[in-house]
Amino acid sequence: MSICSSSSSSSSSTKSWILHSLAVGAAVAVALGARSYLARSSKFRSRVIGIIPARFASTRFQGKPLVQILGKPMIQRTWERAKLAETLDQVVVATDDEKIAECCRSFGAEVIMTAESCRNGTERCTEALEKLGKKYDIAVNIQGDEPLIEPEIIDGIVKALQAAPDAVFSTAVTSLKPEDAYDPNRVKCVVDNLGYAIYFSRGLIPYNKSGKVNPQFPYLLHLGIQSYDTKFLKIYPELTPTPLQLEEDLEQLKVLENGYKMKVIKVDHETHGVDTPEDVEKIERFMRERNLA
Repeated sequence: MSICSSSSSSSSSTKSWILHSLAVGAAVAVALGARSYLARSSKFRSRVIGIIPARFASTRFQGKPLVQILGKPMIQRTWERAKLAETLDQVVVATDDEKIAECCRSFGAEVIMTAESCRNGTERCTEALEKLGKKYDIAVNIQGDEPLIEPEIIDGIVKALQAAPDAVFSTAVTSLKPEDAYDPNRVKCVVDNLGYAIYFSRGLIPYNKSGKVNPQFPYLLHLGIQSYDTKFLKIYPELTPTPLQLEEDLEQLKVLENGYKMKVIKVDHETHGVDTPEDVEKIERFMRERNLA
């Protein structure tokens, strides 16, 4: 999970990275014979919904979505930022907890109640989409503990999926800080030359024979946000859990292990994890320093 700075300089830099990633992705798609898809990009996968999955139970931080961040529940800050994304036609919160639902309704969010049996955010998004009864082409899974998520990142992964008809999933990465190299809560990613994901891991990847971080290598940190083609989202829960997914406890590995393609964009993005109660003070200090209250 990650928190991002929304200062003007960071936002401008993020936009530059996203535009570069999208330009490269579009060029590759054309080279692969996807001209017809890109030519009708205004219609292809055009209906988009943002879903914020939120659960009260958590082994590391129970009730995390409701924790106060400078006077507002964290889930509210996430919802307010998501509403600023230009590509989203609708934003909803999907939860199995009535306390979270009541809180979200109090600040105007639309809430979809989902089952406690959902094993992860992707399955919660799938159930919410089914209950909505509306037809969407793309569903964006927006982590409920990202109170400063940049709308440009949401728009970036949506446009990346719209421009990559051979992919069913898109996500974002940023540069990994050396101090986070061996933190299992910071998921690392490697991509191929065409911008598609090869692997995700809680360990450092790639891992060299010296066993040390190479300060010259551009390691990538996975950001929690991801978008899916909704046709694939209907299939996802039926896929049997895979060995790598279970070992790493990373749901996106089930996508890769079953042979599906995942588009990745890189953004210039400062991350701040909110994984424990101690992280709340860190994010509040970060926000005060940048006048983001």
